[in-house]
Amino acid sequence: MHMPTPPNRAVRTAPKQAGTNPSCRKVNEILGRMGDKWTIMAITMLAERPRRFNELKRLIGGISQQMLTRTLKALERDGMVTRKVYPTIPPQVEYSLTDLGHSLAAPLLQLAMWVLDHLGEIEAHRASHDEPAG
Repeated sequence: MHMPTPPNRAVRTAPKQAGTNPSCRKVNEILGRMGDKWTIMAITMLAERPRRFNELKRLIGGISQQMLTRTLKALERDGMVTRKVYPTIPPQVEYSLTDLGHSLAAPLLQLAMWVLDHLGEIEAHRASHDEPAG
């Protein structure tokens, strides 16, 4: 995979700092959004099937209505989620992953499985590291 790096500058010009190339900034912005815990939770909850807003809120747990709304709007803007409004009173809204969203869900679910597979080991290392020196 090719990751863009800042272009080389003349010796008299200070070198660009890592991550200041416009392409790097775009990648960092998207990785920041996709790596957000609420985004990860929303995508993994939608991976199995479409869900309504309150169902998502219950499944995710600990997320405010405002944060879930922001997260879903950002995912919709990025093309990861579609929003379908049913003409009922009150209106019912259902969210589902697009093909792009499903393509992100697969590696996120693999990452979650990696965490579960190694959780005991990680917790043991943390406990060992946090022990006061004898």
